[in-house]
Parts: sequence; C-alpha cells; structure tokens
Amino acid sequence: MTTVSSVPVPGGELTVGQWPGDSTPVLAIHGITANHLAWGMVAPLAPGPVVAPDLRGRGGSGPLPGPFGMAAHAADCVAVLDAFGIEQAIVVGHSMGGFVASVLAHRYPSRVARLVLVDGGAPLSLPDGVDIEDALGPAVARLSMRFASRAEYRDFWRQHPSFAVWNPAIESYVDYDLTGAEPELHSKVDGDAVRTDFVDLHKGADPRAAYEALPKDTVFLRAERGMFDEPRAFYPDPSAIGLAVTTVPGTNHYTILLGEDGARAVAAALS
Repeated sequence: MTTVSSVPVPGGELTVGQWPGDSTPVLAIHGITANHLAWGMVAPLAPGPVVAPDLRGRGGSGPLPGPFGMAAHAADCVAVLDAFGIEQAIVVGHSMGGFVASVLAHRYPSRVARLVLVDGGAPLSLPDGVDIEDALGPAVARLSMRFASRAEYRDFWRQHPSFAVWNPAIESYVDYDLTGAEPELHSKVDGDAVRTDFVDLHKGADPRAAYEALPKDTVFLRAERGMFDEPRAFYPDPSAIGLAVTTVPGTNHYTILLGEDGARAVAAALS
C-alpha cells in the first residue's frame, strides 16, 4: 500500500511516495517526465521499504521552482533520506533517474549502500542530425496538450506502442500525472524542468563525472527494446555501457518498470 508525504526542500515541499518493507531501504528515482508511481509494480516486490520522490517539476512536486539539473535533484533526494531518517539506502534510478542516482552516489557516497541503474545513467548520444529541441519535441508537445477527461488521457497513453499490454499500475501512473479540471486537464510536468534536465544529462559536467567514477561492477539493467517498443534499444550497444549489464528480455524502456517481467527483474536486483 502506498502512502504519500511531503518533505521540505528549497523552494517548497517535495512529494514522496512510500511503500513498506523490512530490509535495507530503497530510494527509487524516476525518469524525466515520470512520477513516483513509475515504481508502482517494482516497489511491492522489493524486500525493503521504498521511498520514491516526485522530482521537482513533476507529479506532486510539479509546482516547485528550479534549480533543476542532476545535482539539484540529487540534493533533493538526500533531503528525502534525511527526512525519513535513512542513513544509507539502495539507490535505484530509471532513465533520467539513473543520472540523478549516479550523481547522488558520486557526491554523497556515504548515503548509498548500493547503486542500481535501470536503462539510464550511462552517456547517451543523439542521432546524427538531431538536436536537443528535436529530440524533446514529442515529450514537450504532450505537456502542452489539454484533455477533456481522465478517460481521454488514458486513451492517449493506450496508443503508445510501449503500453500495448495495459495494467492497473500503468493506469494509476497515467491518472496521477493529470492536474486541472475537465475539460482542461493537463500533465503536471513542468516543461522548463524537462528542457533543463535534458540538456544537463546530455551535456552536463556532473553526470559525466559521476559516470566516469562508477565502479565497473555497478549493476545496469538494460531494456531489450526502445522507448516506443522499437527493436533498437534505448542503449543499443551493451558493451559501450561499460558496467555490469544485464539485458531484461521482452521489456522496453517503460515496461522494464511497469511490466511484470521487468518489475520482477528490477526487484530482484534490489534484493
């Protein structure tokens, strides 16, 4: 069962989801346009209690102002650990959350019992001829869209190739992203936060330094397929990652968390 709390951080309060457990605590960090319910299938399978913040500019933390960037998110995550009295946690990050997790481990090593990266945290390159604004286009476009009802927003996401197998966890994740009133519902995600973070994870000094400092035996779970369930994976060349890579069969960039096989694999890596 999930409970939600607020943690004071510079500029306001960070929303944090929590799941119970009786082993080493887990700090779970979501992706660039996600929220804490991205962990809705993994957290109940994890042995320890899970705390999963909505990063500033997302979910319940959507109204929080900057600064954004991986170092700022890492500092917020340390504030979450402090608020819950957690000296050390297993830190797991998905997609952009992997970059935040790596920076956290680099800057605050005493707070990290172990690091697990899920399809994120290793350097990414943009395809030839594609600039940052082009790459951001589909994600940022969604943030400006308006939806007449929750059902309409669910239908929008049901068309996403990665969510061909719909389940209650995906539905909860999608529903939580909405704010406003019908017929003007929209995503809680702040487009400026997304832009700033996207540039930082691709070009920032902090993510690069954090990656270069990672031990080579750092666990990296790689989805077999890409963001739109295409055969080309988000990380197409496992050998280029340079870490202890395990490819999770039958998963894409989203279902490695929000699908049954992916959630089991991630939870097992946290054991």
